[in-house]
Amino acid sequence: LVGDLLRYYPRDYVDYSRLVRINALQSGVTATVVASVRRCHAFASPKNPNLAILELQLQDPTGRLRISKFMAGRRFTSQGWLQQQQRLYPVGAQVAASGLVKESRFGLSLQDPLIEVLANPEAGLRSGEIGRVLPVYGLTEGLIAEKLRQAVQAVLPVLTRLQDPLELRWRQKWQLMPLAEALAQIHGPSSREALEASRRRLVFDEFLLLQLALGQRRQQLRQRPAPVLALGSQGRLLQGFLKLLPFSFTDAQERVLKEICLDMAQPQPMARLVQGDVGSGKTVVAVAALLSAIDGGHQGALMAPTEVLAQQHYEKLCQWLPQLHVTVDFLSGSTPAPRRRQLLQNLANGQLQLLVGTHALIEDPVEFASLGLVVVDEQHRFGVHQRNRLLSKGLQPHLLSMTATPIPRTLALSVHGDLDVSQIDSLPPGRQPIKTEVLSSAQRPKAEALIREQIAAGRQAYLVLPLVEESEKLDLRSAIAEHQRLASEVFPDLVLGLLHGRLSSAHKTAAIEAFAAGHTQLLVSTTVVEVGVDVPNATVMLIDHAERFGLAQLHQLRGRVGRGSSASYCMLINDSSSALAKQRLEVLARCSDGFEIAEVDLKLRGPGQV
Repeated sequence: LVGDLLRYYPRDYVDYSRLVRINALQSGVTATVVASVRRCHAFASPKNPNLAILELQLQDPTGRLRISKFMAGRRFTSQGWLQQQQRLYPVGAQVAASGLVKESRFGLSLQDPLIEVLANPEAGLRSGEIGRVLPVYGLTEGLIAEKLRQAVQAVLPVLTRLQDPLELRWRQKWQLMPLAEALAQIHGPSSREALEASRRRLVFDEFLLLQLALGQRRQQLRQRPAPVLALGSQGRLLQGFLKLLPFSFTDAQERVLKEICLDMAQPQPMARLVQGDVGSGKTVVAVAALLSAIDGGHQGALMAPTEVLAQQHYEKLCQWLPQLHVTVDFLSGSTPAPRRRQLLQNLANGQLQLLVGTHALIEDPVEFASLGLVVVDEQHRFGVHQRNRLLSKGLQPHLLSMTATPIPRTLALSVHGDLDVSQIDSLPPGRQPIKTEVLSSAQRPKAEALIREQIAAGRQAYLVLPLVEESEKLDLRSAIAEHQRLASEVFPDLVLGLLHGRLSSAHKTAAIEAFAAGHTQLLVSTTVVEVGVDVPNATVMLIDHAERFGLAQLHQLRGRVGRGSSASYCMLINDSSSALAKQRLEVLARCSDGFEIAEVDLKLRGPGQV
């Protein structure tokens, strides 16, 4: 229990050194007010049954303040939870509310505030709390913030007996705070600087454990025998495939294929990640590797995270492989039972050489006769357990992972320490850079005019939005509402399609096929188009609320255009007045290198959860 409390880190902090009276609040500044509750109203949104809204009217001697907090999820909209909120903030209770001061339709308010009921309404903040940075913990029902804080403080004295697992020389080398001090500071920072130093030490420990675990997993993997595929790039099928292609491999593709073939010629299983920017030719390298495995008398498997992407891989293989007399089939959750039974039989007896599919490939009935190579596309979208399930389908097949999401090298080594990393760092010749421009909402007609101009020239276009449906919490356009508006007001003479994640697999496939066939001129979509939609005739993309996306994701979305030989365009609509948002989007406008963009994104946003 003591260890659990010490490792139950605060989710945020309230800076009581920035106490401000209500009449002194200024927009754009993070501040904390201490005030009494005049009114509390907790209710479910009438427009969204999964959204709970907590509204408080606060008052201090200088004025009144109205704040709102939004919580998404069914548990928050239950009557029990709503009633609990009413009891938690009774009229007259004194609270501390912290957040970024923003203008709202009711005047100044606090954005997504942290709200804490003070333990002693008469005394307000205790004298020891004034001027301090205090922890805010995630609470479950029945837990009171002050009680949890007291419990944590009660166990801190045991830290004097804590032995640091890192020797002094290593702490000095890396300028790390002692573990006992780091744990004490994370729960009760004496300053912002001490808090950052404690976080740095605790993050270091987590990364150290991660690297040790990845190293151990890598060592265990290397101890298992794997098929020795000694033919490398000299096999009949692979050589025949290269001759069929209407283009030659780039130097980067040849280098990566050589690295893969050298790995597969070893008696230990390959574990390699291939990174490549959008359009760099990763898939064709993976197909070459699969043919090398089939040349060696084994089977191959290609697993993709979505049925749409898996189906597109299958269709490409069907264009290439019949001429080489390689048998290939497709398996997904929607494959009819009779066809599934025949497919599994062909797979088990070795008649089927290459299987393409989704997570259905890791289901128990799927058995390979001799699985030599597993290719996992967009591998970051699969969990380790899912990838291991597929690896267990063979003796110990070689593993090739692919991602079109460029990962900065420092982060790649941290996350993928159990994989060797190859980069396809150049694009095929002839690819034109995508002209990217950042526009304000007022300039939307310019983007819509470009869409109409391109469609009139026989091209197609995407319009991407962050939400499927309208949200009461976020003042953003949604895919469904924008599709209706465009169809009735802006492009009534065009054929529009709609694509989002809530559609069934059949409807998604139909929407993509209609767009790929040219029946749909403008596809309105959420980020579901980020991966796996390949339509060379699409030359323009408009991304609404672009400030809501990360740079790496925007680069992925932009990669849906520019896949043919025609000039292509990407319009980024920025609805934010933030200088940082504008700075981020301008990076995308001037840079087309996904790896450089990923490095900038890492610096601006941090690594997130690893």
